Amino acid sequence: MAPHQALRCCKRAINWVPVLFVNLVVGWSYYAYVVELCVYTIQNHAERISYLVVFHAFLMMFLWSYWKTIWSTPASPSQAFSLPRMEKELYEREERAEMQQEILKKVARTLPVYTRMPDGAIRYCKPCQLIKPDRCHHCSTCERCVLKMDHHCPWVNNCIGFSNYKFFILFLTYASLHCLVICATVTQYFIKFWTKKLPDTHAKFHILFLFFVAALFFISIASLLSYHLWLVGKNRTTIETFSAPVFTSGRDKSGFSLGCSRNLTEVFGDRAKYWILPVFSGQGDGQSFVTRLVHIDPEQANSVLHHNGKSRTDGEPKLCTVEHTSEGTDEKDNGLSVSGTLANGPQQVGGQCR
Repeated sequence: MAPHQALRCCKRAINWVPVLFVNLVVGWSYYAYVVELCVYTIQNHAERISYLVVFHAFLMMFLWSYWKTIWSTPASPSQAFSLPRMEKELYEREERAEMQQEILKKVARTLPVYTRMPDGAIRYCKPCQLIKPDRCHHCSTCERCVLKMDHHCPWVNNCIGFSNYKFFILFLTYASLHCLVICATVTQYFIKFWTKKLPDTHAKFHILFLFFVAALFFISIASLLSYHLWLVGKNRTTIETFSAPVFTSGRDKSGFSLGCSRNLTEVFGDRAKYWILPVFSGQGDGQSFVTRLVHIDPEQANSVLHHNGKSRTDGEPKLCTVEHTSEGTDEKDNGLSVSGTLANGPQQVGGQCR
């Protein structure tokens, strides 16, 4: 095995250490709660049963959403965003940066791409050899471009983006509730052990430590959850918070915001019964997004919105773009805008766009 391949394998193995740590903590907390607390410490049978039912209900939802976040393949752009063979050859032969940009601009005219580099250049990924869709970024850890990338999370060893952002939010939600349930039910026994109203047994250490660990994790996870719920309400990613997207009219941190209700619907979907379940229910295809900066006729907007996100991403959809003009970015501007991807043929809504 070549040295660089061995190093790459070691790096991938090390990336799983945080995930292993989380699973070890969850495994120990399960033993401490079920065995040391419910079996050895709690004497009331009805109390024991009720604690176990609530504990396992939240644990199941937490683990379901956690593993969905881990194993959901990050969605990547379709072949429609790759350079055609002729333009690709011209781009690779051309040494002048300005001429390379002209080639990219020519191809980008047929794509629903409205964001640019800070200097106004087309956003092109050299490792993946494609024009980046709006809100798409290259992850050096995953070694791919990720649609609507938010960040790479070491605790799940995966990129958080279009395909699993809802799962990540639910993972944080159920993890917070799981820790809260542990704190709430352990508190009275924590106090009894602390004040020596219960005899010192092998359960004492587990219950005292369980309370401190659950409280610590609850504070940290709930804080992170609050931040990401704020991002959902603003329709921003973590990357966009630190570096506002650049449109043809300039930077606009709220360029993708359509109001709190519609922002929430974009991530969780319009069917509320699926909001609490870690199954994909969001809107769109991750390759084109409704923005506040492209103004078109309302009937045309409804038509594009009806199709937006329902085109297959594993083929090469026929793209059409909406003629638009740059407008102001004042928060009071209620004009709707669309950057749409339309396709002929069979359609599907998918959770993992490949």
